[in-house]
Amino acid sequence: MINKIEYVTTMDFDGVEDYLTLKRPMSHYEKGIAVIEGDKVVARFLASSFELVSILLTNTWFDIYKDNLSRRKETVNVYIADTKMIRSIVGFNYHQGIIAIATIPPDRSLDNVVNDGMNSPLLVALDRLESAENTGAIVRNCAACGVGALIVGETSADPWLRRAIRNSMGTVFKLPVIKSKSLTDTLRVLRDIYHYKIYGAALDNNSISLECVDFTGNTCLVFGNEGAGLSDSVLDLCDATIRIPMASGVDSFNVACASAIMTYEAGRKTGLMVKK
Repeated sequence: MINKIEYVTTMDFDGVEDYLTLKRPMSHYEKGIAVIEGDKVVARFLASSFELVSILLTNTWFDIYKDNLSRRKETVNVYIADTKMIRSIVGFNYHQGIIAIATIPPDRSLDNVVNDGMNSPLLVALDRLESAENTGAIVRNCAACGVGALIVGETSADPWLRRAIRNSMGTVFKLPVIKSKSLTDTLRVLRDIYHYKIYGAALDNNSISLECVDFTGNTCLVFGNEGAGLSDSVLDLCDATIRIPMASGVDSFNVACASAIMTYEAGRKTGLMVKK
């Protein structure tokens, strides 16, 4: 339900403080809130069951979402401003006229996700991934290719950071995310307790070419740091490493591109994607 509707005419308007710090993403994360930007991403958020805190938007967007905001279970503060004022508040040339603050959902455990009847036996894990943009792109790839859940290692960029949410195009609202406090421990449990095959994306002398991999059964694909790749402790837990065939003279893809190729191949081989 709508708690209050206020018209914002100055940058120091009481209530819009969280919109003034978009370039300090960790300050939001430490407060347990996330920034949802872009009309399509906000639309996908409003279609989800996650908790909305407030929304800053133009009158035009308010007319579109007024009924949705009124029907929500949680109380929402609505701030209306013109596009020029919204740009001044957020601090950059933001032209879409709608942006929101949401509560980051509670962390989900591996046991909770795996035992909750996932609709896919394919998981993806991230090891030391630094870029929020790459994390968001991988979330989007996972959702598109039928991945059941994403495991985020303890030093990887969080998928609820602003740029990750934006690059995911809102698919983070539908993909279960497990934030691991120790990726090696989580992978060990997957392998030893839940009988997952652990495949690492890596170039080494023993790597299996992607087209030769059997993805039937419970499988977890692990992607590593943009520059350094997978950590030694994660490599030690892998049943095998996988490489993507490519033209001579080139030895790698961007990690988000590699995840798209590998998850697509796994989804294609196991029938995880819906044919349209």
